[in-house]
Amino acid sequence: MNTKSTRPTAPPPLAVIRVADHEWHALEDDEVIGRGHAAHRPDGRLFISVDAWHDTAFAALAETLLAGLPGPLHTVVDENDTELTSKWREFGFTVGRREWEYAVPTDPAATGLGAVRPPADVTVVPAGAADGTRLRALDRTIRDEIEATVGWRTMPAEVRPLPPGVTVVDPTKYTVAEAPDGAYLGLLRLATATRRPRIGLLAVRTDARRRGIARALLADVLNTLHRSGVQTASAEVDESNEAAAALLDGIGARRVNRALELVR
Repeated sequence: MNTKSTRPTAPPPLAVIRVADHEWHALEDDEVIGRGHAAHRPDGRLFISVDAWHDTAFAALAETLLAGLPGPLHTVVDENDTELTSKWREFGFTVGRREWEYAVPTDPAATGLGAVRPPADVTVVPAGAADGTRLRALDRTIRDEIEATVGWRTMPAEVRPLPPGVTVVDPTKYTVAEAPDGAYLGLLRLATATRRPRIGLLAVRTDARRRGIARALLADVLNTLHRSGVQTASAEVDESNEAAAALLDGIGARRVNRALELVR
């Protein structure tokens, strides 16, 4: 005689399901109580994040992501959020790098950039006027130079993930420095989708550095923002990037927050 109960088994109180290639949901009684995400950055690093209503959902999502994704894995937290940092540490994450978030004034009276001009043989091409082909060539050169020295891993952790092989999505976001022969020497990418415009990348070719080109690009962009009524922009700088920090500190930018990139 079969003595096993024929009553249906109650569903587990918490379930984690994969709803897309890089997204997971934690469900409780069919209600979403947490979300997990994973994304590859342009340099190949795999970043994950978890947004959950309570610790049980966070743990379930984190365990699922760690079990199903190849390492190393990275995540970004506000250094002041000690609770979230502690949760990731419990899963074996350690601090890989730190970066400062800056509030950057645009008023020339505050920055001292009102009278700054590029070198006599360099022209600043305003946002929206850059040639896409030359811009992408410059972007590839700069990325190769960074990777050959400090490494792209030292770039701000909030760099937006892009499809493989794609680095320049919208050329209209770039202000560039142009040499007399038409070659591009440096660039500044400004993201405007958020409430505060964000300086996403400011870089100059190795052979064109120490000529004031970065400062001239920054002056052009900040002065333009100020004329349009924007009072403050934002920027992120790796803690080890002393040159970039000195540039922003020198124009009156304020350090307002510090982020941690955790690695497992």
